[in-house]
Amino acid sequence: GTAFVGELAKSYSLRILTGGEEYTASTTIPALTKTIDSLWWQKSVNNPDTTQVMLMCRVTDPPGFGNYIRYFTSVDDEPYYPGLTSTFDDQVVDGKTYSLQVEKGVDRNEEIDFDTYSFFTRGDSVTVKFTNIDKATFDFWRTMEYSYSSIGNPFSSPTKVISNIKGGGLGYFGGYATQYIGYKIPE
Repeated sequence: GTAFVGELAKSYSLRILTGGEEYTASTTIPALTKTIDSLWWQKSVNNPDTTQVMLMCRVTDPPGFGNYIRYFTSVDDEPYYPGLTSTFDDQVVDGKTYSLQVEKGVDRNEEIDFDTYSFFTRGDSVTVKFTNIDKATFDFWRTMEYSYSSIGNPFSSPTKVISNIKGGGLGYFGGYATQYIGYKIPE
């Protein structure tokens, strides 16, 4: 991950030869065109705990379909965790400026309290890592998150996780154009 630094609006290829097998993939680090304009907090109308609040953002989507994003949050210099649903496209919001809640990222290795996972606490210093990604990276994480949400549900449809690695490899090869934006929620 530190062998080289990727550049915005450039494409990269991966080729691995091992044990007589070949695996290939390609990705594009998009230009950083879709960004968060501002962050603010507001009270949660459905949560009786007044110490927990919602973090809101305003985003401007550039005109033209095909803008894909993934986001993560870090609280008080802890690791960055992706939102429970962290990937989005612009099928509904193409070319618009809109506001929405930034749900707190989750550590999927820990038990998730689905009543409170999305809220931040008054006094939190939050950094949002807002990334522009290509379609292959979006498809991988979108299908992976669908798979996470259906595990253990006997009534869910099976989900195939879409990889961009040709040759039968698992996972994905992707690049991120990243914006970091911080906000201190008042106590």
